[in-house]
Amino acid sequence: MKITAQNKEQNITADILIVGLTRHPENTKGWEEFSQRFDGKLQGWVKQELSFEQHTIITYPTMSGEIPRVMFIGMDDRKKLDEEAVRAAFGLAGKELIKKKIKHAAVYLDSFQNDAVSAEDAAYLAAEGMGMGMYSFADYKTSSNETEIELENLTLLTDEGSEDIEAAANIGQVFGESVNEARTLVNMPGNILTATALADYAQEMGEQYGFEMDILDKAQMEELGMGAILAVNQGSVEEPRLIVMKYKATDAFEDPLALVGKGITFDTGGYSLKPKDGIVGMKGDMGGAAAVLGAMKIIGELKPAKNVIAVIASTDNMVSGNAFKPDDVITSLSGKTIEILNTDAEGRLVLADSVTYAKQLGATRIIDVATLTGGVIVALGMDKTGALTNDESFFEEFLEAANETGEFVWRLPLTENDKKRLRKSDVADLNNSPGRDGHMIFGGGFVGEFVDNTPWIHLDIAGTSFTSAAYDLGPKGGTGAMVRTLAMMVESLAEGK
Repeated sequence: MKITAQNKEQNITADILIVGLTRHPENTKGWEEFSQRFDGKLQGWVKQELSFEQHTIITYPTMSGEIPRVMFIGMDDRKKLDEEAVRAAFGLAGKELIKKKIKHAAVYLDSFQNDAVSAEDAAYLAAEGMGMGMYSFADYKTSSNETEIELENLTLLTDEGSEDIEAAANIGQVFGESVNEARTLVNMPGNILTATALADYAQEMGEQYGFEMDILDKAQMEELGMGAILAVNQGSVEEPRLIVMKYKATDAFEDPLALVGKGITFDTGGYSLKPKDGIVGMKGDMGGAAAVLGAMKIIGELKPAKNVIAVIASTDNMVSGNAFKPDDVITSLSGKTIEILNTDAEGRLVLADSVTYAKQLGATRIIDVATLTGGVIVALGMDKTGALTNDESFFEEFLEAANETGEFVWRLPLTENDKKRLRKSDVADLNNSPGRDGHMIFGGGFVGEFVDNTPWIHLDIAGTSFTSAAYDLGPKGGTGAMVRTLAMMVESLAEGK
């Protein structure tokens, strides 16, 4: 999609014009001059059947060859507009553009602004929100041969400097496209997106952006002693992969942040087998890996001045005569031994070896992200990402990034008593499942046993990585949760915020 900014007083040809409609639209900056473009009809349309209510979209024909249609999006009270509402409005607009098979859309940028949302903010949100709203998964149906029309041109009408507006919109476009890449990965079935296929995808991305790549196979993991990842992989006919990507912003590669993702391409639960209803959808158990890869795409495109290591452990968790079992004792890469009480608590095992390896590579701060526990859904619902941390200031920085992207994150406590329960075992240093109570805390807290004093944040996206129904910014399926926040965190660290 090509994005351009143009002075709103200049003539423009587009298939449709998108206008944010708030109560008392005449107070919109430049409204009177802008309405003249339509021979004074704009005010008449507003007084007829248009709605100011949020999530309401009405399209009017203009009877003009220049811009034949205007799409009005209800925005309610302009004074209450915030970035989240504007992003959602553009997401809805993106859905409508696809339905109407629009190739060239224009946006009356002033109509989406107020004191809290600048012209550059609106431009960013337009490109990001529309990009996310227009997403659809290219499925495997053979019955449809219709080619979907894509938006080819987006013109932002403004009286601000066009270069700054276009730059902001282009960044928003990168963020939106990267979320969509992550969504596609989550939506792919496990027989197609195997651990090796995920590694191949990462390799291609690394080559595209010039990342330093290292893909470890099973033999290399065995040589290094990655016993936790290998235990999870024991029951599978598919080889595991450890994906390592290094984005080097400085020659010395000092102070790198590690982004660690869980890449379980399908999770049966192993011998702690999931019920038949719970096992459906487990192709998406690599949502953490998708989030990290999506963030790395943004990093590759925007090139922030911050060194980053991505580490993704990928395998499926299957049942066979070779699969690991409850009561097994395994030895992790760190040397710590683990008593297996639940083979369905496998994500924390692969993360344990992953964060250990990230530390060995020099990571000075770690963020891990995973579809780890159903417990986070019980505690927080489907729309909130749960978090744990061992460093208050690091987490506060992360929350600022999450607030900028509108992704809701809520921290849960990790107490010394929780840690004691993780260390309670008659035969090993740790157990991998102390109980059903506090499940999200124990799952993330287990990973925390392997970071030691390294500043660390754990993100449980079991609820937020997938949605069972369409919403403002996308369809049913993978959401690309935490892609934007992880990338925004890297941008913030690069700017020294």
